[in-house]
Order: sequence, then C-alpha cells, then structure tokens
Amino acid sequence: MRCPSCGHPESKVIDSRDLDEGKAIRRRRECLKCGSRFTTYERIEATNFFVIKKDGRREKFSRDKLRAGIEKACEKRPISSDQIEHLITGIERELGAGAEMEVPSARIGELVMERLRELDEVAYIRFASVYRSFADLATFEKELRTMLKQKK
Repeated sequence: MRCPSCGHPESKVIDSRDLDEGKAIRRRRECLKCGSRFTTYERIEATNFFVIKKDGRREKFSRDKLRAGIEKACEKRPISSDQIEHLITGIERELGAGAEMEVPSARIGELVMERLRELDEVAYIRFASVYRSFADLATFEKELRTMLKQKK
C-alpha cells in the first residue's frame, strides 16, 4: 500500500479491526519512510449490478461514488468514518440481496436518505437538498416540515 503523503510503497500495520461482521477489515498503517499514518479498508468486492440513471443510462455500481455523496453530506458533522462505512455497507448489502441486476438510482437515493435521517438530520437535509433538487425555499421548507412531523 503506497503512502498517500510520500508515495513510499512500504508501510506497517499498527491496528486492524473487523467491520460489518467480519466482511471488511479496517487497518491503520504507518509509512516506513516518512512516518505518516493512514487508514485502509479491505473487503470482498461483491457488487455486480448496474445503476439505471434518471436519463436512462446504465453504469456499474460504484461504492466510491456512493461514498463521495454521503461524505459531502456529512462534512463537518460529528459522524465517524466507521459510521459512514457501516451506512454504505448496509445500503450495498440491501441492494445486493435482491435478485435485480439493475437498480434505479432513485432507489439508492431513497436508501441513503432513509439511513442519513436516522444518523444525522443535518446530513439528511444536505443530501436531500441535492438529491431532490430543491428549486426554492418553499420546497426546502416543506421537506423540513415533513421531517419534523415524522420526528414527533
């Protein structure tokens, strides 16, 4: 594993933890050259389905794209990388459990919003505002009212 700071190809594992019931491993590493510390994740690549986009295009499911969207919504929130990893794995597991080889992007978006609502309301609103393309303040306010009703 190359060091993200200096590019040196050798590092040592400082700490290793199982994630998601042993289906993934989180490793803390230290570069043998510069001493920089970084985290890596190791998992079985088992997602072999396609995402049907709103415009009808098909593309292979990308865990990295899903992570990028969720991380953007969770930016500057008290949400750990382990919580994000668990959220992504749960979504991926649910999508992979079905026999469908093609999943509409809307289904993925709804799963993300459902789980973010449980995890952090601010992250949920951030994701929803982009996903649902809030056109104006009234649409945003309507979503907030819906969320507050569900909370009570």
